[in-house]
Amino acid sequence: MCIGDNMLIEYLNFAYQSVTHRKTRSFLTIIGIFIGIAAVVSLMSIGAGLQDAVNEQFEQMGSNKIMIMPGGEGGVGMMSAFTSSIILDDDDLKLIKKVRGVGETAEMIMKTAPVKFRKQTKHKLIIGMPPGSAGEMFKDMSGFDIEQGRELRDDDKYKVAIGIDVSEIMFDREVDVGDRLNIQGYDFDVVGVYGRIGNAQDDSQLYITMDIARDIFEEEDEISMIMLEVRDGFVPNDVAQDIKEELRDKRDENEGEESFTVQTSEQLLSSVNDLMGIVQIVVIGIAAISIVVGGIGIMNTMYTTVMERTRDIGVMKAIGARNNDILLIFLVESGMMGLLGGAIGCGIGIGLAKGVEVIAAGSGFAMLKASVTWELILFALGFSFLIGAISGTLPAKQASDMKPVDALRYE
Repeated sequence: MCIGDNMLIEYLNFAYQSVTHRKTRSFLTIIGIFIGIAAVVSLMSIGAGLQDAVNEQFEQMGSNKIMIMPGGEGGVGMMSAFTSSIILDDDDLKLIKKVRGVGETAEMIMKTAPVKFRKQTKHKLIIGMPPGSAGEMFKDMSGFDIEQGRELRDDDKYKVAIGIDVSEIMFDREVDVGDRLNIQGYDFDVVGVYGRIGNAQDDSQLYITMDIARDIFEEEDEISMIMLEVRDGFVPNDVAQDIKEELRDKRDENEGEESFTVQTSEQLLSSVNDLMGIVQIVVIGIAAISIVVGGIGIMNTMYTTVMERTRDIGVMKAIGARNNDILLIFLVESGMMGLLGGAIGCGIGIGLAKGVEVIAAGSGFAMLKASVTWELILFALGFSFLIGAISGTLPAKQASDMKPVDALRYE
């Protein structure tokens, strides 16, 4: 062992030789580390990719949009619009239109109904599209573009536009423009197919005109959801608060006990991101247990290594190695094992994340793309090195405190 100016290189070389000399032991030692890092990298990549996709959807929607849905604040997004037993109606819509700052409004009916094609029947979400500019606003907010055929017209009778998954994968045979679907017992001609949005919900919905939806579902004034634009010069949060107050007065409800939900697009985005963040923290916390177990494994291995090299430690001290030199040698070795586990874990984690992305794309969730950044990789490598170094601290301290005479006498 040479003690000189290039001490760090010597430490690294010594650690490298020690780790590679005992390949099997080193590999078994770092299993916990690389499993934990792989889980953290893959989950954080998928979570970041999903968050990017959600943010992109809301950017497309615009920050001046407000959604009013039946059900209290416990409902999340569009799910509450067709799972709640409480409804909105035309009187609610008329009241909302009178609120200062409310611009274009788009009301919709959303019902799950049987959809039959040839001999197959599936239960899918049917959306009654609002007419005119309101319908255009809804399509712009949702990112719908016709890929085949044409858009629905306000005067269409028993015509349907379908999501691309309805066309391609819902039935045994592809549904094309001109085919006929039976919805809720009524025959509809397919006039258009929307391009892929990127999530299975939107891509498997069917769209008919509002008037026909009211007829086949026998709903004269029920509304499942209202979307609206806020006029220029008005603050969406203020307009949303005014809408809440008006609806509370109409329904004679107290604040916090509303039978409806009013959310701006920014509030909805914040709620979704908060929920995703909590889920990601919990899952990563579980994965961190594996990293801690891996750190304990490194500590155990380093104690064994110190015992095996007791005479070597005595020799190094006898030729002039200081306590700090011995301490750093074993800290670098334990850190290198952590770093090696982190590097393997990063490779596996990236592979898992990309595999989930491919599976998601094949399952209709094309919007989900794993987001792997250099910052994430460097964090994972640095964290794994730190865990390794910390795990080796006690064994390294034990080695550095040895007295040369006692170490040379050790058998």
